[in-house]
Amino acid sequence: MKFKSLIAFLFVLSSFYLGQSQSGTIRGIVLDEANNPLPVVNISTNLNTGTVSDDTGFYEIKIPADTEVTLTFTHITHKKLEVKFNLKDGQSVEFNPVLKINVVQIATVIINTNTRQSVDGVTTISPAVLRTIKGAQPGIENILKTLPGVNISNELSTQYSVRGGNFDENLVYVNEIEVYRPFLIRSGNQEGLSFVNTDLVQNVDFSAGGFQARYGDKLSSVLDITYKTPLKFGLSTDLSLLGGSIATELISADSKFSGIAGLRYRDNSLILNNLETDGNVEPVFADAQTYLTYKFTDKFHLNFLGNISLNKYKFQPQNRQTNFGTIQNPVALLVFYEGQENDQYQTYFGAFKVNYFASDDLTLKLIASTYHTIEQEYFDIFAQYRLGEVNTNIGDEDLGEVEFSEGIGSQLTHARNDLDALIMNIEHRGDYDVDDKSNLEWSVKYTHEDIRDRLVEWEVIDSAGFSIRPPNFTLPNLQPDMPFNGPLTAFQNIRALNKVKIDRLQAFAQYSRRTDVNGNEIFFNVGARAHNWTISGDNIASNTQTVISPRAQFAIKPNWDSDVLFRAAGGLYYQPPFYRELRDSMGVVQPKVKAQKSYHIVLGNEYSFNLWERPFKLVSEVYYKNLTDVNPYTLENVRIRYRAKNNARAYAYGLDLRLNGEFVPGTESWFSVGYLKTEENIDDRGYIARPTDQRLKFGVLFQDYVPNIPDLKMYLNLVYNTGVPGGSPSYADPYDFQIRLRDYRRADLGISYVLVDRDKTYNANWKHSFDELSIGFEIYNMFNNQNTITNTWVRDVYSKRQFAIPNYLTPRVFNLRLSARF
Repeated sequence: MKFKSLIAFLFVLSSFYLGQSQSGTIRGIVLDEANNPLPVVNISTNLNTGTVSDDTGFYEIKIPADTEVTLTFTHITHKKLEVKFNLKDGQSVEFNPVLKINVVQIATVIINTNTRQSVDGVTTISPAVLRTIKGAQPGIENILKTLPGVNISNELSTQYSVRGGNFDENLVYVNEIEVYRPFLIRSGNQEGLSFVNTDLVQNVDFSAGGFQARYGDKLSSVLDITYKTPLKFGLSTDLSLLGGSIATELISADSKFSGIAGLRYRDNSLILNNLETDGNVEPVFADAQTYLTYKFTDKFHLNFLGNISLNKYKFQPQNRQTNFGTIQNPVALLVFYEGQENDQYQTYFGAFKVNYFASDDLTLKLIASTYHTIEQEYFDIFAQYRLGEVNTNIGDEDLGEVEFSEGIGSQLTHARNDLDALIMNIEHRGDYDVDDKSNLEWSVKYTHEDIRDRLVEWEVIDSAGFSIRPPNFTLPNLQPDMPFNGPLTAFQNIRALNKVKIDRLQAFAQYSRRTDVNGNEIFFNVGARAHNWTISGDNIASNTQTVISPRAQFAIKPNWDSDVLFRAAGGLYYQPPFYRELRDSMGVVQPKVKAQKSYHIVLGNEYSFNLWERPFKLVSEVYYKNLTDVNPYTLENVRIRYRAKNNARAYAYGLDLRLNGEFVPGTESWFSVGYLKTEENIDDRGYIARPTDQRLKFGVLFQDYVPNIPDLKMYLNLVYNTGVPGGSPSYADPYDFQIRLRDYRRADLGISYVLVDRDKTYNANWKHSFDELSIGFEIYNMFNNQNTITNTWVRDVYSKRQFAIPNYLTPRVFNLRLSARF
């Protein structure tokens, strides 16, 4: 009722402003011919009003509604530009002119926020790159994996780890609204689409650590997405052998209402049918997403973000053959399956955001959101496995086939896991420009989480006719001197029913300032967050905790001939436990789990220069994290299982380097190198590598075209990651097994031909219907590298040896793609 009353009050308030002077707003960034922001540009009107662009080229000016107004842009070294506008009341237009020296020409360009974000330690990714560079799992994550410090070693997954953290340590925002992911997913095969729809994106900012207090309480990274604000009608579509998408942009005649919407459909059968396990697979994922805006007045805007997602994964495995071993002693694992897996994930997300521009300096916001996920994971799979000898005689027709096999054992796995989670948020945010160089931001947020979880999961393993007991089985076995009368128990048996409620109250305040000292540009930001949470539920003792997280950033751009920026950031970062971090390996909720704590120090440098008369930038960062109250976990594929104990401490340090620029004129490419070391000490037993200890990382995103045929374009997305710990048997003590998976090597290649370009004119009438049209093909994993996600452990009953059989990821796959914009 309080929320409804507040909305009613805002509507009444908007009615009051309708009676005030009516106006529209024009804002944007003035750029030069190199697309660099142009400061001190005089913007005047024929009504004797005006303004001046600031140091970042940004300007904003209000003009009377329903009146033709001429804007004149003048600069001492550039040609004068005159543009006419006629806006409706409350209409807001983004106009980004390019001032040229030699010719008079008007051009509108995409805002490039790299300059503005440098002092914040944020990487900005062009939306054009997102829509151009596809992959086996298209989306923003396909680009993130090429950045230093970001690890994605599973092309079927959208989950990523950053600088030694895990998948649960990353924040994702869309237009300042925090978004969430499903809980139960255990493998990349089951994953659906990324929440972020790249067809709707206007801007992407990514921070790998040392981020400001305005972002939430996580230990690793922030992905901050801004969706488009349409200026005209638009329609785009993308079709491939893996599915398709369609997106539209709408705006009303008076510009008060605007919206974007997208539909996506994905079927991974083409990829999964090429895995080594044969069977019938139906991986179908679909979602619908929209972002709507209604401008009641120039001061009062209402936004809505909505998403509905349905993911279904059905799998009936039949058989599998995996060859491993050495050239002299090749071995094959043969598995024959019965049963099936049936998983389903339904998520619903809706959020309202109210913007009230009280004045040119003060903006007040109210955000209310609800996330509901219904998840089901059911499977009954019986597997019989054998080890075989492989024919190695070159020239034989059956080269590589199994000549002889011996029975080893069988495995029966069963699960009936259900989860229903409801997360509701309401938040007030404020933004106040103290003066033209200082800014104050604040927020108060309340969150209620209601989670109902049923976990029924067991596994029985038989080896040569003998049931294998769990590794923690304590009943002594004195055979053959005495008969063993112990019960038959499953190798793994987890049963739990949890009903948990978590109430959170969060707040932050931060102050930012830019100044100039002896010609040196200086920026600093200081802030703090407070987070209080209470855990309660059926058969759970209520527990309340509070943490405070101070953070700071400092940047200086010396008054040198070279374009160099130095940056430092740090603070105390907490991660209060989410539901999955409260649940131990047996499914029991431990309400006294504390927030993990990490001290961050990040030192960075950015050097911008021209090479071959084209712009380049070298970004380097060194970082150190000291973590305490660590909650240890095991990682299998993409499933994280916590111990729900704060019984460890850890550290992480490393170096990230990234060189980006126009290696080919008119295109953006980059090369990344990262070094990381992260270890943990559990129960004072000594330091060992953490599950995300990826030592070396190389990433390349390269775009090119044929000089004589510029419409024939190419991209190369290449990643090399050294192996991470993760090859140990289930429930193995990590201090006994520090086995690493093999290095991850993958290259995706895409070649396309542009049939229609919006900047060109064509004689063919059929091309006039399109703004853009291209057709192409892609080769995923073009070198056909055998990458490993986990190991399956099998014991030979005769030799008593255990074999680590790799579970391979996807091989080489070909895809066709058609993209169009209208």
